[in-house]
Amino acid sequence: MLWARRIGQNAWQFPQGGIKHYETPKEALYRELWEEVGVSPQKVELLASTQGWLRYRLPKALIRCDEKPLCVGQKQQWFLLRFSGNEDDVRLDRGEKPEFDGWRWVDYWYPLKEVVAFKKDVYWQALNEFAPVLGCVTQDA
Repeated sequence: MLWARRIGQNAWQFPQGGIKHYETPKEALYRELWEEVGVSPQKVELLASTQGWLRYRLPKALIRCDEKPLCVGQKQQWFLLRFSGNEDDVRLDRGEKPEFDGWRWVDYWYPLKEVVAFKKDVYWQALNEFAPVLGCVTQDA
């Protein structure tokens, strides 16, 4: 699994991004994949997507009340991709405003132990939904 570090932080996560009003979730996937990790659609194979939307709420301390629009959490559709490129194809500097300053490959269940607490349930839901596609055994919450 590709695991990326937020710029200037010791916070790691899967790349993710917003959907613009004119995009489908799949179109946003490929745009964000390019902007955040520099990988073109030709270097991946779409294996699966979550059946529904997965949601999390931000802790009150992380809600930025002075920003518009106000963000109190996220609703996400997840995608499982198989990467067919080489490591030189991963570039964190392709987007206008890079979000990550490091990345690495990790074992499938590793993110559940390492992701920030408020995202843990969403990660668990997505990884368990995708596990059968890869022949992995699901895990209890």
